[in-house]
Amino acid sequence: MDKVLDSPARAVEDIPDGATLAVGGFGLCGIPSTLIGALVGAGTSGLRVVSNNCGVDDWGLGLLLRAGRIARMTSSYVGENKEFARQYLSGELEVELTPQGTLAERLRAGGAGIPAFFTPAGVGTQVEEGGLPWRYAADGSVALASPPKEVREFGGRRYLLEEAITADYALVRAEVADRHGNCVFNAAARNFNPLCATAGRTTVVEADRIVEPGQLPPDAIHLPGVYVDRVVAADPADRRIERRTVRALPTNSTTPQGS
Repeated sequence: MDKVLDSPARAVEDIPDGATLAVGGFGLCGIPSTLIGALVGAGTSGLRVVSNNCGVDDWGLGLLLRAGRIARMTSSYVGENKEFARQYLSGELEVELTPQGTLAERLRAGGAGIPAFFTPAGVGTQVEEGGLPWRYAADGSVALASPPKEVREFGGRRYLLEEAITADYALVRAEVADRHGNCVFNAAARNFNPLCATAGRTTVVEADRIVEPGQLPPDAIHLPGVYVDRVVAADPADRRIERRTVRALPTNSTTPQGS
């Protein structure tokens, strides 16, 4: 029952080239950066990654991307990662862009054993019609495009069929985990992390703090340990603030300094 390993390298050492990964996080929040760093060190390549975005140029999944280790991304947006955009537009990377809510539900369905579902998101767009560029050719033409989706009508409204997502491995970051793998996520870090965890056949969690079984109140647990296979300690120094915004004190402020 003790799922704690002594190093991130051990936790990812069996992930093979070409594996499918579901990676938690949103922007810079809740990113399993310690496990991603271990994968970079392992030299694993040809990865097919499902994640809301692909990190930034010098952190998170952006490190794997910059090293040329990712073959395919399934994401909801490119974000501010210039290398992500460059590789996609130059034909070096296959990208399936998916509406954000649809991506979340595809992961949830995969974890729940539901093979597919109908959604109104994307009706009447290229998501329905197909033709969205998944991979560009070197000359800028579309080498691989999305296929059209099955459409059905329910209650007089049209819906698209979306397939669930499962992954060989899931990489997740929690605020607290116990040795049995029960996890608690901090605020907005409880975004895609639980969804990815349930969709992974083997789920690896890095936690800011690891506690003994019984220390987490049952009602406080966001992810039961039954979904978790391995737990490692996260690097507490490897955290980012996406945009630091501060307000300067007015020049006529009478507030004593340091109060």
